[in-house]
Amino acid sequence: MAKAPGEVGKTAIQVVERMMNLLDALAKHEDACSLKILAEQTALHPSTAHRILNDMVACRLVERGDGGTYRLGLRLLELGNLVKARLSVREAAQAPMRALHKITGETINLSVRQGDEIVYVDRAYSERSGMQVVRAIGGRAPLHLTSVGKLFLASDDSTKVRAYATRTGLAGHTRNSITDLRKLETELSKVNQLGHASDDEELELGVSCLAAGILDDTGKLVAGLSLSAPTDRIQADWLKALQDTAMQISKGMGFTAT
Repeated sequence: MAKAPGEVGKTAIQVVERMMNLLDALAKHEDACSLKILAEQTALHPSTAHRILNDMVACRLVERGDGGTYRLGLRLLELGNLVKARLSVREAAQAPMRALHKITGETINLSVRQGDEIVYVDRAYSERSGMQVVRAIGGRAPLHLTSVGKLFLASDDSTKVRAYATRTGLAGHTRNSITDLRKLETELSKVNQLGHASDDEELELGVSCLAAGILDDTGKLVAGLSLSAPTDRIQADWLKALQDTAMQISKGMGFTAT
């Protein structure tokens, strides 16, 4: 007797759930795993687990090892690399940036590093921010004069920082700009210690910034999220909201906190 459409759908969902449970179980084992252990960990009958595993082997999601063991297949790596290649930090950041702007009412910037500068790639702001946006999307600024730039410099070793200072001459824009290598090194040490960076009117008088890093699935710093506001409006409690938002975007890029 043919199954009703609802029963067919339920059975299909059940198979998918069992496949995912088997994949999760395999992911917990660095080495190949036996059918017996996989069946026990997924609460499946061995014959059921065996049938589903064979289907996944045919799709290269699972590979069969010696002695009837199983391990994750290379197809998963291929799919994972495709997902990673298609991830866009700008796309991952847009909604969280808008949410943070609603909380603070201030300008939120997304920046990436290109050589010795940061490039502004996106921004969330409104007229009520009451602050003129001097650098448009696509604009650039020296690393040592910006909060996000300091995050990237702080991730470099001391040799690279000194080479940056030599190349750029640490030119300043305001009286608050850091133009001395020793002071910059002290500042970068502080950034590493605190886990965030700030710009105290170093790029533009009257404007201060706070920044938190955005990491990819390998833990590499790939972008920075910053909040810009008139110095007299900066509030200490914005820092946690900024860091939480940067972490949310990082998780969207595949980062997993340990």
